[in-house]
Amino acid sequence: MGLNKKSVDDINVSGKRVLVRCDFNVPLKDGAITDETRINAALPTINKLIADGGKVILCSHLGKVKNGPNEGESLAPVAARLSEKLGKDVTFVADYNVTGADATAAVAAMKEGDVVLLQNTRFRGKEETKPAEAGEAFAKELAELADVYVCDAFGSAHRAHASVAVVTKYITEKGGENAVGYLMQKEIDFLGNAVENPVRPFVAILGGAKVADKLKVIDNLLEKCDTLIIGGGMAFTFLKAQGYEIGKSLCDDEKLDYCKEMMAKAEKLGKKLLLPIDTAVADGFPNPIDAEIAVEYVDSTQIPADKEGLDIGPKTQELFATAAKEAKTVVWNGPMGVFENPTLAKGTIAVAKALAETEATTIIGGGDSAAACNQLGFADKMSHISTGGGASLEFLEGKELPGVYAADDK
Repeated sequence: MGLNKKSVDDINVSGKRVLVRCDFNVPLKDGAITDETRINAALPTINKLIADGGKVILCSHLGKVKNGPNEGESLAPVAARLSEKLGKDVTFVADYNVTGADATAAVAAMKEGDVVLLQNTRFRGKEETKPAEAGEAFAKELAELADVYVCDAFGSAHRAHASVAVVTKYITEKGGENAVGYLMQKEIDFLGNAVENPVRPFVAILGGAKVADKLKVIDNLLEKCDTLIIGGGMAFTFLKAQGYEIGKSLCDDEKLDYCKEMMAKAEKLGKKLLLPIDTAVADGFPNPIDAEIAVEYVDSTQIPADKEGLDIGPKTQELFATAAKEAKTVVWNGPMGVFENPTLAKGTIAVAKALAETEATTIIGGGDSAAACNQLGFADKMSHISTGGGASLEFLEGKELPGVYAADDK
């Protein structure tokens, strides 16, 4: 993986137009932003470019935009919050075409240190859709607005979209530079280097519901880590592959042979593969998800046929916590149980607590694990919490991410 990329510290933007791909995909309710984490994460890069005298042009997608452009997914609320946070007017280009005459005029009027925010890139409808030439045309129009490109949207870095990766080709053609922002750099430093050059012992903890979601991650991490811990719903497929009764627990029956292969691979490579030794079981899944539920703890090898496993038990919590505390580098992706339920969050809390108390470098791989750390109050105790769910998983798989790959090498 080429991880030595130009960052905003390596480029001179004074007087130049800088197109910055951010991740402003924030949750909205009745037009109000309910979580500003992604806006806050973009501020260091934006402030750096303003301070260096760049003309800062921001772009991002928001939502899925399934049925065409609509005001409910406009970036207007983001522009308003950014103006407050930056302490200066952010000019918002409301044009659904994104790169039309309004955008060109707004950029032409910019002075050094000014900030413009373009409309939701997916309103254009060519951000991610076929035919390819439509995306190429959009990328070229984005590049025509700028002299330099900065990608700071790790949450979209695994997608080869017009505004994430394709635009770099046209910036390069006109003699411009393509760099990564501080947020992207941090993801590369932590996630990329944790997998490629970890300080050992390196422990990887995987949870979540399905083995199918993490096939390549398990395979890749077994090559890299010293200990692989598997919890969450996916653990039951491994237990069944060993011949144990798992009752009504989640199982990817099509992945039983794969689980056997991975256990054999761990043994061959001399890696520890830890599975739950006890399990919280109940009559069925809680409905609603946060409803009160009666659980009992049983050995993971003796789950009753009429019960469903929903969290790791106390002995497993101790086993996993001990392994984490002996590590120098820990990567965690996926909860240990149904963490949205107070009774079934104990395993996830125990793992988060162990990571919060260790001296190791602790990297949380986005998605539900990040949500769990934030909700449970452990976020500030972790070395790094990834801002990308899908992107962080693909990094852990050892894949080249288009948004990282497209930036210029140092």
